[in-house]
Amino acid sequence: MIPVPAAWQRPYLNIFKHFRVEEWKRSAKEGDVAALTDTRLKGTIYRIRGSNPASSYLQLPRAGTQSLGLTGRYLYLLFRPLPHKHFLVHLDVTTEDNQVVRISFSNLFKEFKSTATWLQFPFVCGAANEGTARRGATGAAPADVRWTCLVLDLPSILGLYLNRRYSHLRGVKLCSNLLVKNLCTSDLLFEPGVTFSEARLRDLSSRGVAPMPRELAFPVPKGEKWHNLYDYIRFPSEGSKVPCNCIRKSFPSPVAGDQVLEEPGRLLTQPVTLSRAVCDRLSLVHHITSPKAVPHRCPVITESIPEVHLAVPGPLRAVPAGDPVLEEKQRLHSAGDTGQPLPLSDGGIHVYARQRKGQTTRAVPGSEEGLVPDPILKLRTIIGFGGCSTKWALWTRDSTAVVYPCHAVIVALLLKTGEQRFFLGHTDKVSVLAFSGSSTLLASAQAGPRGVGRLWDFPTGTCLCLFKTYLQSLVSLSFSHSGAVLCGVGKDVHSKTMVVVWNTAQVTRGGGVTVLAKAHTDVDIQAMKIAFFDDTRMVSCGRDNIRLWRVRSGALRSCPVSLGEYHGLDFTDLAFEEGPEREPEERALFVCSRSGHVLEVDYKNVCVQSARRLLPAQPQGNGQEQAGSGSGPGIAINSISMSLSFCATGSEDGYVRLWPLDFSAAVLEAEHEAPVSSVCISPDGHKVLSTTATGNLGYLDIQARDYNTLMRSHKDSVLGFSVEGRWKLIATVSQDNTIRVWDLASMQQLYDFSAAEETPCAVAFHPSWKILACGFDSGVVRTFSLAASDLLLEHKQHRAAITGLTFSPDGNLMFSSCLQGTLALYSFVAQKTQVLRVLGSVVARDAGIGVDALVVSGDSRLLAFVGPSKYIVTVMEACSLDELLRVDISTLDLHSTVLDSAVKVCFGPVPQGELLVATSSNKILVLDAKTGRLVREVSPVHKLTCSSLALSRDGQYLLTAGDKVIKVWDYRMRLTINFQVFIGHSEPVRQVAFTPDQQHVISVGDAIFLWDFLAPPPVRSSPARARSPASTLLLRSDSSSEKPRDVSETPRQTVPLPLLSTPPCLDISSVHQAGFQSIFSESDKEEEEDLPGSSRVVANRHKDASVLVVESDGSEEEPVVRPRVRQESPRSPENPVNEPRKGTKTPNSPCSIRPDSYRHFTPRFKASVLPQSFSSPPAGSEALKLKAVIGYNGNGRGNMVWNPDTGFFAYSCGCVIVVEDLHSGSQNHWLGHAEEISTLALSHDAQVLASASGKKDGDSHCQICIWSTQDGACTAELFHHETQVQAMAFSWDDRFLVTIGDYSDQTMALWSTHTYELMLSTRVLEPLHDVAFSPVSHQDLACVGRGAVMFWLLEQQGAAVRLKVHRAPAPDVLGLVELTSLCYGADALLYSGTNSGQICVWDTETNSCFMTWEADEGEIGVLVCRHKRLVSGSNTKRIRLWSVATVQELRLKGPNARSGSVLLEHEITLDGTIVSAAFDDSLEMGIVGTTAGTLWYINWVESTSIRLISGHKNKVTEVCFSPDESHCATCGEDGSVRIWALGSTELVVQFQVLNQRFQDRDGAENAPPRCCTDSNHLLH
Repeated sequence: MIPVPAAWQRPYLNIFKHFRVEEWKRSAKEGDVAALTDTRLKGTIYRIRGSNPASSYLQLPRAGTQSLGLTGRYLYLLFRPLPHKHFLVHLDVTTEDNQVVRISFSNLFKEFKSTATWLQFPFVCGAANEGTARRGATGAAPADVRWTCLVLDLPSILGLYLNRRYSHLRGVKLCSNLLVKNLCTSDLLFEPGVTFSEARLRDLSSRGVAPMPRELAFPVPKGEKWHNLYDYIRFPSEGSKVPCNCIRKSFPSPVAGDQVLEEPGRLLTQPVTLSRAVCDRLSLVHHITSPKAVPHRCPVITESIPEVHLAVPGPLRAVPAGDPVLEEKQRLHSAGDTGQPLPLSDGGIHVYARQRKGQTTRAVPGSEEGLVPDPILKLRTIIGFGGCSTKWALWTRDSTAVVYPCHAVIVALLLKTGEQRFFLGHTDKVSVLAFSGSSTLLASAQAGPRGVGRLWDFPTGTCLCLFKTYLQSLVSLSFSHSGAVLCGVGKDVHSKTMVVVWNTAQVTRGGGVTVLAKAHTDVDIQAMKIAFFDDTRMVSCGRDNIRLWRVRSGALRSCPVSLGEYHGLDFTDLAFEEGPEREPEERALFVCSRSGHVLEVDYKNVCVQSARRLLPAQPQGNGQEQAGSGSGPGIAINSISMSLSFCATGSEDGYVRLWPLDFSAAVLEAEHEAPVSSVCISPDGHKVLSTTATGNLGYLDIQARDYNTLMRSHKDSVLGFSVEGRWKLIATVSQDNTIRVWDLASMQQLYDFSAAEETPCAVAFHPSWKILACGFDSGVVRTFSLAASDLLLEHKQHRAAITGLTFSPDGNLMFSSCLQGTLALYSFVAQKTQVLRVLGSVVARDAGIGVDALVVSGDSRLLAFVGPSKYIVTVMEACSLDELLRVDISTLDLHSTVLDSAVKVCFGPVPQGELLVATSSNKILVLDAKTGRLVREVSPVHKLTCSSLALSRDGQYLLTAGDKVIKVWDYRMRLTINFQVFIGHSEPVRQVAFTPDQQHVISVGDAIFLWDFLAPPPVRSSPARARSPASTLLLRSDSSSEKPRDVSETPRQTVPLPLLSTPPCLDISSVHQAGFQSIFSESDKEEEEDLPGSSRVVANRHKDASVLVVESDGSEEEPVVRPRVRQESPRSPENPVNEPRKGTKTPNSPCSIRPDSYRHFTPRFKASVLPQSFSSPPAGSEALKLKAVIGYNGNGRGNMVWNPDTGFFAYSCGCVIVVEDLHSGSQNHWLGHAEEISTLALSHDAQVLASASGKKDGDSHCQICIWSTQDGACTAELFHHETQVQAMAFSWDDRFLVTIGDYSDQTMALWSTHTYELMLSTRVLEPLHDVAFSPVSHQDLACVGRGAVMFWLLEQQGAAVRLKVHRAPAPDVLGLVELTSLCYGADALLYSGTNSGQICVWDTETNSCFMTWEADEGEIGVLVCRHKRLVSGSNTKRIRLWSVATVQELRLKGPNARSGSVLLEHEITLDGTIVSAAFDDSLEMGIVGTTAGTLWYINWVESTSIRLISGHKNKVTEVCFSPDESHCATCGEDGSVRIWALGSTELVVQFQVLNQRFQDRDGAENAPPRCCTDSNHLLH
């Protein structure tokens, strides 16, 4: 680079502008360097960030051999260190004697260091708030670090520290992590905060001081002062001891007697009083930055600096203080002073004191600098291979990894683990790759007009050097064995073939790549390789030629091989013979051709030694012929590779064949689906790597005779994708006319659907079923079953290419649109679709094709799209396609000169009700989805149009795609920098989205990129914290008119609020967020409860010791749990209701917050109470007698029992136990409870039924009734639990009954079934959800709760009962979960379900979990196991039948067991969340209860589900009868009207009104009534 003439640099030179940094032609960047627009600074800034400063930097000039040639005295750097990061800046300056000196400063340096060619200065970053700054300390920049104007006096630095004369600035290297606005050089000293009028008045120009130029100045808002907003540092400070042998302007000295003026460039400011802290800091900075005085003519060397000064760092630092300006030579006293200066000592550092406001600065929430962590995305996996060519795939030297290009990224794939390592830096598709002999150097080159090559240090993955290839498209690249020479072949700008040879010997030593020789040639070259025995010799082959090349004396010469009769062959590849060291002339060279010939070339005589024709079209004899002797054309050989013992060929017919070295016959073959592009034998000779023209990559294991596919890829651009969360699948559609389904975990292709003459345009997974919908360019929409790999249905409502296709989140609806603007609505029931409505010309015709053209809100209520024109966004009701809102985007910006149009839409979080619209002017508009009001605007988003929008499930992060980059945004835009940018794609990104679990991000375009999303997981909060104040007030004001939500119906997304009119059936309190803590038990003895300070609990809180001490009786014996002084005896008629019973406890619940589990019972809200007094009629003389009960209480938990052996069948409805004969339908009603029954338990001999309900009015404990199933008599009543009974279980010998209380009670009681006396009771500090006895031993039982299974051992010695408990925590991989259900399996197995959908399998012998698998998307609340089959029920309305036959075998493997052998046999979807289940011993048939108030008969063999019992889900508000009393009609708060046949109590007909609840009804005269009013006072 020619030095810029000095005249061009006056009065100053804007370096970034002059060298056009944004074009990157005369400058270089490496790593994460991005140009950003800063709204505060009102201009472009450059962000340089990365973990390693050596790998992320901006460099001027581009090459290290060039020079900037800037002669200005002062260098101005306008920058800002990134908070909590370190940065590094290198300045290379040249002295008058042509010595290059590097000046470096960084907050990494701890002390000042100097050599003859390198000065290192520590830099201490100041803070906006002095309270947050570390006084005088180096290190990472504080959070509130300011923009800084750093002025470096380069001649003074050289003269002061090295006694050298400054010539010019040679180069600048800005390394991560910092933001930089500009660089400037000048001979003038620019003063910030000075206007031009002030400069003229004070004649500052005569002293070399000038106002800061506008393009270098920081903006200052009106009313503010520069020094209150920014930092100014001048280094070194001006002083009398500064040597004068440097290039600088001379300044007049003050005359004796004259008033002392401020130093040049310093303005007199208002007086300032410095605090003690600031004075101390100034003193420290002055001390560590003042150079040691040295003789004028003596060069300064490190040894001459006293050790006392070496022990103190010498940083450059901006020192903020209390007022605007601190003079370099004087300090003003106070605001009331006369302004007399107090001189500073010479050599003091120049500091400005900032004026403090009258208030204390506090950290504002959300005022962070940027998104954390940084980076928030990490590239995990790329699905794809090739891009520019599918020829290049290489082995590493140790044969453990394969290196291949995927468009602009180079991937190193480890065979053993499947882990990918990435080499990022290319901006276009990588066309060629080459390894050095030791695999330490990797060479790559990209296609395109720039022709850039890179050399990589393969072990570390760092780019060592960039070099210009002089070739637009390389077809071949070869490294010498030593790595010192690189040879490439390609086309130049004139499309002429050119061969270039580079010298790469100095790259590993910090040098560059130089051209050894280059030459043009008229011959065709398909492959070229450097001879491994000589770096100066090469061989090439192509159409009609084989040539030998040599570099000598800087020239590249070649000679052709005499081909004779083979001169007309088209040669494709070549390989040198492997073997022991021999003379070069004795080494054989093998060249293959498209005709099937393999020529052996005599290297010494430059002629063909022999020729064989392999793979002829008509095999003859032993498969070996001379050229021309075979009949018919041969099959093209595309690639050849040699080893010590065999040869491998890849041919056009898709075969990889292994041959002996004499090519007598193929010894091994591997067939591919497409032509083989290349083959490569591994260095160890055990594997053969092959690539195909369709983008497949794999290797043949010779010893195992097995083929392993490493990567499959689309042959063309990927148009879109859809992610399925339950099975973790991703489906993609591509321009190669295929639909492919991939496994997200292994990234292997599972399915491939193709249409011969159609191109798939859009794809969508059903959210619940393994069904895939796809739209084609013909307008056809097809649905596929992945389970059956078959086409289900085909819809032809469209006549043009499909532009949008999506399912509603609840899976009930599907939507599609086409280029003609047609919109179709489908219902999706029982895995079948039905067209509900088709609208024409509603979707914009020019919206383009994309899978996200149609978007549905998270609650499945709203549908949004661009249409009917590109300027309009329409919102419709999803279930009916009724239009709700239209927003004209073009009218929102009244100041725009062009019409803005909508491009993409995306719904915001459901509670906020926002709609995001990406526009053609690179903006994102956030609209109110109800009113269309503009909430906020983000601009600019991308340089080009935003191609995709996606919002995280928690509503915290927004993804956008545009150009070839991805951006992650803070959705609320609360940060200083609200986004991060990620590169890697070589083509425009078509779509980007989060995976359902929000752990990953997927982007598609040229390939499929899977990124790890590193943001912290969303924290669940209470409703008060989760909502904004505005939304909370709105919800409260409207709550009276809202329909109550049954939170047990589906997995909860947000916690609903209680309603004033009718509270919901289940608890709506927030989820308890306390961490998991050790559970312990305590004695329930009345005497101890009354003793203040009595120690009843001793818990072992050691992490690994989970056997808990339950109670200590004061002796040295083993701790035991003893029964109460007096148990709660069965109630007798003589015991009055209001009489307090002995042994009662005051409520002392350690956890009063309902767990995050639908399995936990919560009673319905009860508005009525029993009368204070009433009398029961004598038996047999009742005026009313209960005849039939219609309905089942879906609010109960485990409140249905069935014994298949005896046929006993019972369930609860309110406070009534209904015992029904399944054959005749007759009912018996057991009345004994006054409150809602929560759960039932049936003894194993079906002789005893236990039922539990809440407290009666006046009672202090819950009621448990013991019934005889023979006569329906209540034989006992038990009272112990204070609130509700959560679950009960009989031991397998029916000797014991265990009961557990709910989250407010948290007690477990053990009862004897002989006397029904309380044997023991214990309290736990965590809510329990379920309990079960072991089928093997009546002494073993288990219960589940928060994050653990508790295994209890019951030891009984006479009347004494001992209880030991072992708490086994859930596996760490599950995180913080609730274990919600359990059941014992065969032998020593225990199954438990979680609220996150996993099933854990426990070994009851070791009390450890050895296996987990994801069994559902929602909470699993019911588990039933019989022998080798398991039934699970969840709040996703599904029951599933699993085959667990191999689990017992997997138990022997321990924690390494995998769930691959657990098979899903069948699945049935019901009408509500599963709350109860009972099955026969073979699990072939059973009865299941749901929250919809339905009991279903399930037959797995016949795959049928029959409704046995059904009723209203919520409260029945009215009932009336037909005149002939043959029918009755009911209506309820569930929005349904039902008509019943009174004779059979069967449901005749049902009417359902969505989002309404009925309040009144009236019967018609001659028919069953069908007239009622709903909550909106509409007549039906």
